[in-house]
Amino acid sequence: MPESEDPITIPTSAALRDLAERSARAAGDHLRAHFGHAGRVDLKGAIDLVTEADHAAEEIAVGTIRAERPLDSVLAEERGADGNPATSIRWIIDPLDGTTNFARSFPMFAVSIGVEQHGELVAAAIHVPMLDEMFTAARDSGATLNGRRIHTSGTGHLDRAFLATGFPYDIRTNPDNNLDHFACFATRALAIRRAGAAAIDLAYVACGRFDGFWELRLKPWDLAAGALLVREAGGCITVIDGGPFQLVTTGVCASNGLIHDEMLAVLQRERSAGS
Repeated sequence: MPESEDPITIPTSAALRDLAERSARAAGDHLRAHFGHAGRVDLKGAIDLVTEADHAAEEIAVGTIRAERPLDSVLAEERGADGNPATSIRWIIDPLDGTTNFARSFPMFAVSIGVEQHGELVAAAIHVPMLDEMFTAARDSGATLNGRRIHTSGTGHLDRAFLATGFPYDIRTNPDNNLDHFACFATRALAIRRAGAAAIDLAYVACGRFDGFWELRLKPWDLAAGALLVREAGGCITVIDGGPFQLVTTGVCASNGLIHDEMLAVLQRERSAGS
C-alpha cells in the first residue's frame, strides 16, 4: 500500500460504485439540461469533436469525486492524467461518450466512469441521460440497470446475433478501419448497429440488448466502465485476437460469451486476409 494512503480511506468496491454513480449522474444531468445547445464545437482531429459540454461535464464529474476522494488519481478524456499516481485508486472518465451525437442533437450519448484499484477494474457507472438509464457494477457484485440486476443475452449462434460496432477516428487515413470486419459480420449476423458511443454499446451487451460488440483503437475511458459491466453481467471481453482484456489495446471484442469464439474467428479471418 502506498505510504501516502491512509488505510481508513480505502473504500469497498460498492462504495466506489456508488460514488461513480453519483458523479456520472451529476455530469449526465448537466448534459441533459444542455441538450440541443452544444455551444462551441472544436475539432481535435478530422472527425473528432469536442464541445463546451465535454469540458463542463468533466469538471462536474471530477469535482464530485474529488469532494469525497481528493487523493485519488484521475484519467479523463479532456484533462488526461491528473492527481497522485502513487495512489491505489484511479478514476477513468469519459465525460461525454458520443460527442458528435450530442453536438448534432442525436440523443445517444453517455457519461462513463470506471474505477481501478491496484490496477484492477472494481467499479463502474454509465449514465445515458436522455433515456434516464444508469448502468452500474461492482466487482463480484453483479451489474444493474436502474437498480435491477442485468445479465447478458442467451443468443447462442452468430447468425442470430444482434451486434454493435464503431469506427476509429482515423478511418480516412488508416486502412485498418473496421470496414472489412463490418462487411464480414453483416453477412453472418442477424443485424449490426452503429450508435456512436462505445460505452453504450458495452452497456447494451451487458443488459442483453446486444449479443456482441467489437471495435478498434478505443481509449481506456471508452472501455473501463463497460468492460466491468460486461464481466459482471456474465459476458466475456477480450482483445481482438482473443487475448486477455486490457485497457490499452488495438481492438476489443465483447459478447455474451456464447458467440465469442465465432466472433473472434471472423475477426481473425479478416485480419489474416488483410495482412
